[in-house]
Amino acid sequence: VNHYLNDTDGKELKGVLTYSSGNHAQAIALASTKTLGIPSTIIMPTDAPTLKLKATQEYGGNVVFYDRYTEKRDEVAQKVKATLPEGTVFIPPYNHKYVIAGQGTVGKELIEDLQSKSIALDYLFVCVGGGGLISGISLAVKELSPKTQIIGVEPEAGNDAQQSLEQGQIVHIETPKTIADGAQTQHLGDLTFDIMQRNVSKIITVTDEQLVDEMKFFGERMKMIVEPTGCLGLAGLRKLVSSGEIEKGAKCGVIISGGNVDLERYCKLISSTI
Repeated sequence: VNHYLNDTDGKELKGVLTYSSGNHAQAIALASTKTLGIPSTIIMPTDAPTLKLKATQEYGGNVVFYDRYTEKRDEVAQKVKATLPEGTVFIPPYNHKYVIAGQGTVGKELIEDLQSKSIALDYLFVCVGGGGLISGISLAVKELSPKTQIIGVEPEAGNDAQQSLEQGQIVHIETPKTIADGAQTQHLGDLTFDIMQRNVSKIITVTDEQLVDEMKFFGERMKMIVEPTGCLGLAGLRKLVSSGEIEKGAKCGVIISGGNVDLERYCKLISSTI
């Protein structure tokens, strides 16, 4: 929506194209097709969660499948776009200034709410895939609460962001095998990498086993259904608390980024030992 409001230059959009494992896919289909009547084409992996796929299609998105382990989605997107009407725009899930700005409202609202209660946040834990969410949040948080440290958390099996910040350059990896489907990205974008270099204090990783533990915690204690990717932040916080890296009495925030998980898969994960 932020893109539609700011970057159309009065031109009529003929269609929207994107790729996503599900969350961004639903947003594009809902905002463009269901809300504005603009055709949307969504490139999704063949193993995308059924719930995310079904919702995307119900919002009117035309889904094109690809194999995330054998095909590169950027190349698939180029081929698909060549078949779409002229005037179709590509809106990526994270490496886009208006997408980043839109996601930044999460941080803005959180800090403003805490400041209204005279609470200063010491640490904020955010999940990391392509870096759009943490980039947007970090821009807002560093403007409103400069002393707050932003900690990114990604799956142990897919630590491209961690490697990228450590090496000072964008690192590309193979599609990671992890239950956190929203973080199965292969690399950061140039925009997100630059912002993260400036604003993110560190990137840590957690295991799939730790994500399942947090899914159980959210379900049992908080009465919340949270998808594996949405559990990254809390798993990261627990890891640093356990290691003693977070000082006693520190005020910590955690971004819980999604609950889009099939109930059948959810039940299997929380009842299994990975």
